[in-house]
Amino acid sequence: MALDWLPRENGLKDHDLWGNEFFGTEAPCIIYENRPIVNPEGKPVEGVYSAWITLNNPAQYNSYTTKMVKGVIAGLNKASMDRNVVAVVLTGAGDKAFCTGGNTKEYAEYYSKRPQEYGLYMDLFNTMVDGLLNCKKPVISRVNGMRVAGGQEVGMACDISLSSDMAVYGQAGPRHGSAPVGGATDFLPWALGIEDAMWNCISCELWSAYKMKYKGLLSKVVPVLKADGKWLRNPQVITEDYIRDGEIVYGEFKTGPEAARARDLAKSAKTDFELLDKAVNDILWTFTNLFPNCLQVSIEGIRQKKKFFWDISKTANRHWLAVNMNSEAFAGFNAFNTKKITGKDQIDFIKFREMMAAGHAMDDELFEAVLGQPK
Repeated sequence: MALDWLPRENGLKDHDLWGNEFFGTEAPCIIYENRPIVNPEGKPVEGVYSAWITLNNPAQYNSYTTKMVKGVIAGLNKASMDRNVVAVVLTGAGDKAFCTGGNTKEYAEYYSKRPQEYGLYMDLFNTMVDGLLNCKKPVISRVNGMRVAGGQEVGMACDISLSSDMAVYGQAGPRHGSAPVGGATDFLPWALGIEDAMWNCISCELWSAYKMKYKGLLSKVVPVLKADGKWLRNPQVITEDYIRDGEIVYGEFKTGPEAARARDLAKSAKTDFELLDKAVNDILWTFTNLFPNCLQVSIEGIRQKKKFFWDISKTANRHWLAVNMNSEAFAGFNAFNTKKITGKDQIDFIKFREMMAAGHAMDDELFEAVLGQPK
């Protein structure tokens, strides 16, 4: 017997919380757009889309401002609630950076010495990471350039990372007045192993995409440079195993005159994201041809392990990061923000340690002593 006699509402409800108010096209902003899913023949498929969330601040290496953080949150909610969206692609504008974390200019000029304000900002940041880990669609990190500091943390909160081989990866907090507790200390041990995770967090070294693929952090790395019509692997990176100090290493950067020649070659080549976008489209096509609920449950099962450690730490880290804006973060972020004036992007660490060892108060006298002076 048909059940058409049962009362039902007609039409679809709108579950989006914000609409389009946090999106734009003029940098710095978040660009949100639905792009058709493309089949293996390169033809768009009608009625199914990927939601692209683009960090659009290329002049500052796609560092996210407070407004941009809101835009990512809004974009993830919009994609989650869009019935036609198969998956989300998070990427950066231009060819230099995916994201380099929070906007240091904003940190230095507004948030430093305003711990309560920075605590409110961290509430937004944590909501952004929560949004990535709770998005009801798979999230791909399309790494078009450097993925550093908070950008690395946001990228690791995504489900799949596909990378340009010109991208670099790493943390910057301990060198610039913060700590990588916006996700790196929670996510890196899963991919790198505990000691690689430790060194990547604290050393502030930049690692190549090939090294990160070798270590297990990335799903795929593709060339993006073309010279004389042919693909050119990142010439700045050694892409073979070799022995260094008795250890087998891979994906290390070249040094000396060889490195200078490699940089010149990279600058002379043309950047083309054809292979990166093909890799993204291949993943999207795979997602499209899976049962959506089965797909999402499978993804959530993997995410839960990342979420477990993230949820344990995020609130306490929020409070510590806020308080730290009165001390080391003030010195570190202002040193970085004034590098064009002083010629230095770091404090005088030896002087800082000497004054702290002498019991000096964390005050303006100390900051003046360790910050660079105008040239």
